[in-house]
Amino acid sequence: MVFWKKSEKTLTMNKITNILIIIMLLTACKNKTEQIKRVMVARVGEFVLYFDEIPKLLQKGSSPEDSTAFVQNYINKWAKKELIFIKAEQNLTPEFKNEIEKQMEETRTSLVIYQYQRQMMLEKLDTTMTDEEIENYYATNEKKFNLNSNIVKALFIKLPVETPELNKIRSWARSNEQKDMQQLESYCYQFAEKFDDFNEDWVTMDKLSIELPHDIVNQEDFLKRYTWYETSDSSSVYMISLKDYRLRNSLAPFDYVRNDIKSIILNSRRFEFLQSLENGIYNEALKENTFKLY
Repeated sequence: MVFWKKSEKTLTMNKITNILIIIMLLTACKNKTEQIKRVMVARVGEFVLYFDEIPKLLQKGSSPEDSTAFVQNYINKWAKKELIFIKAEQNLTPEFKNEIEKQMEETRTSLVIYQYQRQMMLEKLDTTMTDEEIENYYATNEKKFNLNSNIVKALFIKLPVETPELNKIRSWARSNEQKDMQQLESYCYQFAEKFDDFNEDWVTMDKLSIELPHDIVNQEDFLKRYTWYETSDSSSVYMISLKDYRLRNSLAPFDYVRNDIKSIILNSRRFEFLQSLENGIYNEALKENTFKLY
């Protein structure tokens, strides 16, 4: 009943509104197993725009006026695009038309080849890697893995200056005991503004130093001097427990570049696989006389 009241109020709206109402009624009344006939809303020459091609036409809460404006705007844009396309096709020189055909054929060829290569890699490329294979690559290619940045394994804590029992936190953070780390995590969960335990992962010193209220001018000197560092400003206390570090231009630790090595090996396999696929198809064509040289 509410729908019919709204329909009566919109009887004077333009043709687009009437189309909306008709299609809403047809959609509501059609049987689930029936296929509703497509409804044309506009035509430009031989090009037809159907109602079901207009995206997200009716949204919940939209007024008839909003829906009408949306449809009219979409139709106008569609019509302008089709009209300029028709005009362009009628007036393009043969040279430009030939260039378009050539580009379309090249694009289609590239897409077909790409999808075929992708399909073959998904079906046949071996992506498994052993630890030994990864370690061997690291050992024989050490020069590729010099560090561009200083990296650390560290614990970072930021606390409000009024946090109670800061000495306990200092003691737990410097400890290597599991029970102390559990105490620290529990305490920091209650009071810390930020708590990052990087002990299991290497991170760049840049990532760590950006958390401090002032810059570290000489990172190399800093890392050589400190295993524990603490500073503060008017609102917070900052603590760093440095467990390990590597300096820039030195050999990167294996666990820091492990994932990079896996990507390198996989990319190498992809390249070799595609080369083999291409050569195999080429040789098969020669053998079967599909490809001939004159």
